[in-house]
Amino acid sequence: MISARRERELRNPHESKIYSDFAHLYEKIFSPFFEKRIHGVIKSLQIPPGAKVLEVGIGTGLSMAAYPAHCEVTGVDLAADMLEKAQEKADDNGWRHFRLLEMDALNLKFADNSFDYVTSFHVVTVVPDPIGMMREIHRVCKPGGSVVIINHFRSTKPVIGPLVGALTPITRYLGWDASLRLSEAFDGVPMRIERCFKTSPFSLFTVVVAQNQKPQASEIVR
Repeated sequence: MISARRERELRNPHESKIYSDFAHLYEKIFSPFFEKRIHGVIKSLQIPPGAKVLEVGIGTGLSMAAYPAHCEVTGVDLAADMLEKAQEKADDNGWRHFRLLEMDALNLKFADNSFDYVTSFHVVTVVPDPIGMMREIHRVCKPGGSVVIINHFRSTKPVIGPLVGALTPITRYLGWDASLRLSEAFDGVPMRIERCFKTSPFSLFTVVVAQNQKPQASEIVR
């Protein structure tokens, strides 16, 4: 007889150790580093009433308080332990505009063009196929929709980049890839990056706001 957690690990072999094993400590550890930045970025989007939003990798719901109640937010995550914490948060606060689902970022169970906004914070370097994840985001986001990513990407600077890259075996063991470059994550994915910035000169994390690009029906050659 195997435990429920072990069964999930066998079913979802790429689930990060740090997210699965430390769900109960996640907010205490990461909230001071991530929450303010995430909330500021979400609020800057000025999401309009009725908009459909997907957050890929919602975790324990660090972002949830920043979404306006007038939009519909679907949050997905592979770690059931994390989703339980997010659902508790939604229930405790009476947030009815959230739908939380256990789902793999590499295989989103949504129809094409389902969402006006797709967000993902500190996730793209956790999955084993970042480009595959970005292609799924592209697929489910509407033409002209907004894609918002916050993540650490390997520096292009000649000294810092190789130094951080040398830590890749350690970071991969813990569950994320420190060697991924921004250009690699978006390679061949039809999105136009509109803004790319850091919230402070010393931040390790990059905010990317992109517009999803898809051919209109009139542009498709039949």
